Amino acid sequence: MKVVENTNVANLSPLASAIYDKLAHNQQMLFLTWECEDDELTNQVAHFLNHFDAAIAHLKGKVEFMLPLTAFHLMAHRATSKWPADEELCRSLAKIAANHTVYWRAGRFDFNVSAKPIIYGIMNITPDSFYDGGRYNTPEAMREHIRQMVAAGADVIEVNGQTTKPGGFKEVSPEEELARIVPGIKMLQEEFPNVAIAVDTYKLPVMEKVLEMGVDIINDVQAFDDQRKLLLLKNSRAGLVTMHSSRDREYGNLTVEMKHFFEHNLAKISEAGINLDRVIIDEGIGYSKVADGEQDYAMMRNIDEFRYLNRPIMVAISRKGFGKKLFDLPKDERLPVTLIAETYMYLHGGRVLRVHDIEETRQLVKMIDTITAGYWQRG
Repeated sequence: MKVVENTNVANLSPLASAIYDKLAHNQQMLFLTWECEDDELTNQVAHFLNHFDAAIAHLKGKVEFMLPLTAFHLMAHRATSKWPADEELCRSLAKIAANHTVYWRAGRFDFNVSAKPIIYGIMNITPDSFYDGGRYNTPEAMREHIRQMVAAGADVIEVNGQTTKPGGFKEVSPEEELARIVPGIKMLQEEFPNVAIAVDTYKLPVMEKVLEMGVDIINDVQAFDDQRKLLLLKNSRAGLVTMHSSRDREYGNLTVEMKHFFEHNLAKISEAGINLDRVIIDEGIGYSKVADGEQDYAMMRNIDEFRYLNRPIMVAISRKGFGKKLFDLPKDERLPVTLIAETYMYLHGGRVLRVHDIEETRQLVKMIDTITAGYWQRG
């Protein structure tokens, strides 16, 4: 037996083809055919697939079915356990899984983002960041917070020395920014070498210094807009977080123009000689022309529109101002609404969660993953 993926839409009507494309890219639905050797095996396969609530067409010698990617991995595991001697079946399932695996290669780390989401912790070494400004400005406070985040399960810790919060911010010199973040980078390198280190900066001199120090990730809110940044990153192994921003303009069609932005931005990064396996994208929620306005909610909703780019998508909404605007919540009371919005975005394709609250985000991920894998089969 073997399972093959159906990607031929030549015979579909234009509307059916558009629906297929939306299901395949936005919802990550797989359209598959399980080829069998005889009618008895076909019946067994159809009965097996019914446990995954799949849409099934039971045909002679084969079963055509549709399954979400999240269910496919569990189905493939159970299928190889049920028919372990069928080498062709096992190879075909492994091939489909490999075709839908997305990696993020970031410095010392190769993250299989398809298999495991990334919990990306924030630590702002600033006096004026919107949520935690001023909390971690001493070595003792910094070290304790790093230890708490690592113990809670952070995969990445981002050390930041320049806020870019909405409503205006004070720019500091590269020297001041480095004075703030270098101690935190050194602490992570010395005490927690198994945690990836990120720096959120748009300044070339800061990027140069922290890359010399061996950080794994550069997060640029200006989307690597300077060719000198791209040349610098080309000659490193660091991962890139490239962010869309619209603080200087309004859009006519938000989703379409965001797609154009990311297509152009990724092409520019690739043309500079940087492998796109090193790049993830951030929609830039909170960076709209009207902060915490309707554009932000549109970006929360349309996150799955960017899955076709085949790059991991960051969810970066932790404790942001929508909690204030919608519910009049002070920053210390915005965790519940943050988790609700993150859950929606995680379910729709956000695989890198950039957060202040590591433990609660881990619980979110485990709960949602447990539910989406909840296909019960006796024995």
